[in-house]
Amino acid sequence: MAKTSHKSFFLISFLPALAYWYLEEKYPVRIAVMGGLVLSVLELGLEYAFTRMLHALSKLNFVLILLLGALSLFGDDGIWFKLQPLFTGMILGPLLIFKSRRGNGIFLELMESMGKVPPDVEIFQKLEIHTGIFLLLYGIFMGTLAIWFSTSVWAFFKTAGLYITFFVFMIIEIVYLRFLMKRKMQRELKRQILSRF
Repeated sequence: MAKTSHKSFFLISFLPALAYWYLEEKYPVRIAVMGGLVLSVLELGLEYAFTRMLHALSKLNFVLILLLGALSLFGDDGIWFKLQPLFTGMILGPLLIFKSRRGNGIFLELMESMGKVPPDVEIFQKLEIHTGIFLLLYGIFMGTLAIWFSTSVWAFFKTAGLYITFFVFMIIEIVYLRFLMKRKMQRELKRQILSRF
C-alpha cells in the first residue's frame, strides 16, 4: 500500500510545474500562476488523503509557491513563481549540511525514527552533506533557468530533469562512498594487523 502511494506522488509532483508551463503558453501570466497554485493545493490535499500526514518538504514547497505565486500575481510576472526551486534549494541544502556537520543530520534522524541505524554513520553523514550541496547547486541552476531560459526548459528540469539529474548524482555518490568505505576498511585492517605487534 505504501509503495503505491509513493509512486502516485512521484507523478503528482510534476503537476504544478507542468500546469504553469502549459497555461503560460496559452493564457496570461495570472491564469498560469493561478493554475499552478490550484494544483499545489490539490497536491497537498492528495498527499494528506493518501498518507494522513504532510511531509516537511511538501509544506515548505507549498508555502514558497503560495508566497512567490502571490508576488507573481501582484507584479503580473511569472518569474517569482518559477523561482520556487531556487528558494527550496537555498533553504534545504544549507540546512542538510549544517545539521549533518553538527552530528544530528536529518537523514540520520529519519532513519532512527524508523528504527534503523546506517551501518556507517560517518559515511552516511557524507551522503547527507553531498546531497545538501547538490540541492543548493540545483536550486541555483533552477534560478538561472527561471531568469534566462524559456519556461519549457525550466519545466523540464523542474520535473523529469530533476529526477534524471538526481539519479546520475546518486550513481556517482554510491561509487564514491563505496570507494571511501573500502579505503576505511583497509585502514582498519592495517590498524588491526599493526596492533598485534
